[in-house]
Formats: sequence, C-alpha cells, structure tokens
Amino acid sequence: MRGKKASAREIEPDAKFKSKLVTKFINIVMQDGKKSVAEKIMYEAMDLLEKGAKKKKALEALEEAIDNVKPKVEVRSRRVGGANYQVPVPVNERRQQSLAIRWIVEAARGNRGSSTFSNQLGQVLLQSFKKEGAAFKKKEDTHKMAEANRAFARFAW
Repeated sequence: MRGKKASAREIEPDAKFKSKLVTKFINIVMQDGKKSVAEKIMYEAMDLLEKGAKKKKALEALEEAIDNVKPKVEVRSRRVGGANYQVPVPVNERRQQSLAIRWIVEAARGNRGSSTFSNQLGQVLLQSFKKEGAAFKKKEDTHKMAEANRAFARFAW
C-alpha cells in the first residue's frame, strides 16, 4: 500500500426522507457549499420521479434508478511490459453507488435545456428508473468496454 487509507466519514440522513442515499445525492448536486439550494433541487427532482414512477414511493424509485445505473465491472489501465492494457475489474459496492450518483448528476448537468436543473435531474432519474437515458448508457458502455477487454483479465491482481 502507498499510505494510510482515508477513513470514511459518517453522513447524516436527510431531513425529509431520513435516507443517507438522498444525503449523498444532495452532496453531489451541491455547488459552492450551497446545501439548502441542493436540497431544494433534490426534493423537487424526487417529486418529479415519484409522479413519473407510478405505484412507487420516491425513495424506492430513487434506489431502483441508482441500481439500474450501477456498474458491476469497469476497466483500469495496467502497464505490463511496456504496454498499457485496459483490464476489467469488478467494482466494489461503495464505488458502484458513487459512480451511479455521479453519472446521473453529470447527465442532468449536460442536459442543457430551457427547464430548471431540478427538472432536468428529475428527468434523468426517471430515465434511469426506466433503464434508458445518458446515465444508463454510460453504464452499458462501461460494461461493453470491460467485455471487449475480457482477454486481459489475467492481468488483474
């Protein structure tokens, strides 16, 4: 190991849904330390998600949307004998969740429309819930890349 591993901070559940997952989402959405703005955006997006995902509560729909975007494998660059190989490696649970949240927020930010950011985030969450959209495509592309480089799996250690 290179050094000491950073200890994971314990985060508090959010006020409305009492969920740590929602708090993580709010922290990723937040810019310039404006947490109350991020909370407002997230709660509006959750309301949109609940309307779109019929027969599901907002929190269940959010969890399902994130599960649909979580990557199971990814490729990591590995230098072996002067050549760089893209080696497929399994992704641990925490990284799966953080990648999924990040991809969803990036998809919403990249979706420059005339509507508000909370609206765009709600749309991307709904698309992820339905297994479509940019964030879900990112997961599919990651899995395809890992599948294409399966021959180099022997270099994983």
